[in-house]
Amino acid sequence: MTHIGRPYDKKSKKITIKKDDSVDAVVAYLQHKLRIRFVVPQFYVGNDDHGIHDIDTSINWLIQDLRSRKIGGIYLPNTRWFAGEEDKAENLQRFVVQLAGLADVYVNDAFGSWQPHASTYHIAKYLPSYAGLCLQDELYHVKSVLQPTRPFVAIVAGAKYDTKIGPLTEIYKKVDHLILGGVIYNTYLCAKYGVKIKGVQESDIELARGLVEQDRTERKIVELPFLVESDTLEEREEGRYRTINIEDFAAGTEYNYVVDIDPLSFEVDPCKGVLSSAKTIFVNAVMGLMPLFWHGTSKMDAVIDQNISAQKFLGGGDTLQEFKSLHPKLYHEALHSPKYYLFTGGGTVLKVIEEGDPYGLEIVKALIENKASSQHDYKNHHHYSNGHAC
Repeated sequence: MTHIGRPYDKKSKKITIKKDDSVDAVVAYLQHKLRIRFVVPQFYVGNDDHGIHDIDTSINWLIQDLRSRKIGGIYLPNTRWFAGEEDKAENLQRFVVQLAGLADVYVNDAFGSWQPHASTYHIAKYLPSYAGLCLQDELYHVKSVLQPTRPFVAIVAGAKYDTKIGPLTEIYKKVDHLILGGVIYNTYLCAKYGVKIKGVQESDIELARGLVEQDRTERKIVELPFLVESDTLEEREEGRYRTINIEDFAAGTEYNYVVDIDPLSFEVDPCKGVLSSAKTIFVNAVMGLMPLFWHGTSKMDAVIDQNISAQKFLGGGDTLQEFKSLHPKLYHEALHSPKYYLFTGGGTVLKVIEEGDPYGLEIVKALIENKASSQHDYKNHHHYSNGHAC
């Protein structure tokens, strides 16, 4: 099982089920790679916008087929389609019990899924539970981000400032230099220079002022001077986008959408010097509005790769997807290079940095507690059996 996308709207409390969020592509890939047949069970979806209420008993027929080897595996629908996955009450409890009834053991191999939901956290209370090989490997390597060789440079970008404020505050304390991109950087610029950029929320600007004040004395943020401003988000149309320079910023000036970092920003100091002298680089960033404005991200990847002595960590679905798309040869080299490590969850790395401990993640604590509980139960059982035999 796995989750795909964000079908649950936290404001409306509604779940939207659509084909784009199905597990079909994952199943097709697995069938091609493993040469076995998977079946995705179909469950009843009500008309109340609350997704799938139950794992109904029809799945027992598939379990019989699995045991008799007529099929190679059962792949559940997107776990976030189920009413109980992100619930906090009755739906959660019912869903977890139903999940536990399907299996003998639980293995979590999803480093990118750090949120403590039904299928990532609560299930560990009901079954013998283990960390998968991928999860173990990523937990091991994330220690190198927490204890980096210096100078340590982090590059963080994102579409929302409010969701990154916690990790940003913590990562700022740990890095030697911080490079921002996307709406996060736009928000920072608005807070520092008093300009207005389309798409940046006033509430986020207020939040960013704390980071601006902090950086006045510590000066860790490396500002990228050349930006790409566009009149529209819909297309890349000649004459409707241009390069602007932050040196020209004046309080009160209004700009259209800032959709990318001009590649020149990575070719000049201070950015060029900072990236070339770094010993550890962590990237959770797509710099531009993809797929229209990819040039800044492409140049960033190329400049980072030129630093052959640095340990380079890239994390996050979007970050890796664009890395692979823009530099396919480099991506495949990075998979086998001791100088690169690719995390499946960039947000999880940020969460680990925020917590200061990879084993502080709720999903990992659930596995540790499960192990401790299992050992306690075994000792009690062993002691009782021996005593009874005597």
